[in-house]
Amino acid sequence: MAIKSVAKRRKRVAFIILTVVSILWIVPLLWGLATSFKSDIDIATRPTSLFPQPFDLSNYSELFDKPDTPVLRWMGNSLLIATIHTGLYLVVASLAAYAFALLKWKRREKLFWLVLTTTMIPAVINLVPLITMMIDFGWFGSWAALIIPGLGGVFGMFLLRQFFMGIPSELIDAGKIDGLGSFGIFRRIVMPLSKSAFMVTGMFAFLGSWNDYLWPLIVMTPAETAWQTLPVGLSKIASTYNYDYGLSMAAAILSIVPVVIVYMFTQDKIIEGVSRAGIK
Repeated sequence: MAIKSVAKRRKRVAFIILTVVSILWIVPLLWGLATSFKSDIDIATRPTSLFPQPFDLSNYSELFDKPDTPVLRWMGNSLLIATIHTGLYLVVASLAAYAFALLKWKRREKLFWLVLTTTMIPAVINLVPLITMMIDFGWFGSWAALIIPGLGGVFGMFLLRQFFMGIPSELIDAGKIDGLGSFGIFRRIVMPLSKSAFMVTGMFAFLGSWNDYLWPLIVMTPAETAWQTLPVGLSKIASTYNYDYGLSMAAAILSIVPVVIVYMFTQDKIIEGVSRAGIK
């Protein structure tokens, strides 16, 4: 009974802490959403109110009407770049994870831990070498510079490897008995059993590409405004219309809508993939 009471107390404390954290997280989001539907007068007189009076859509209409802020074009650019990057990253990361998890070769573990240590290197250190490479390849100012360099990310590979290692060895042996080669086992056994892990990895890759600001700001400088990504475009809106809080909030809220929609449809798989990948 004492153990059960201690467990209940811990659950209550955890629930209270999570509730407080959730409130602290959601209040700024609700404030930004409310501000995006406020008029300039309402923002000036009641800046902290969560209820617009009156409910005003002028910020969104103005955002779409401005010729120097092609928000829909920026969203399309970011969506296309993030989708292509995610697809390619899943191919690269899954093949590397499969090699490190299920294939037997010399110094596999040593090389894996060596690769894993690269996550401790700050990304900003790689900026100058990457910029030099993009210039040499002729990719500076093009979408290739936004899609290709991030394909070597280690986190997704590590996540998939942990998931692959939880696949029963009996299934792998059965595939070998049926005459499947290494790629056949990967395609017909490993991939179908790892859908949730692929969704988690893809979600993280998509979010990383969608929200990336510093690298697109640097490498897409020569490009025209219409070819910029959404985070860079939002920074231009904030700097150009820095006193128009309603317009800035409308652009920010619009940028998170696709991410929220994707998460709503994939949250069950994401939770399953993260939990199962952590079991190993």
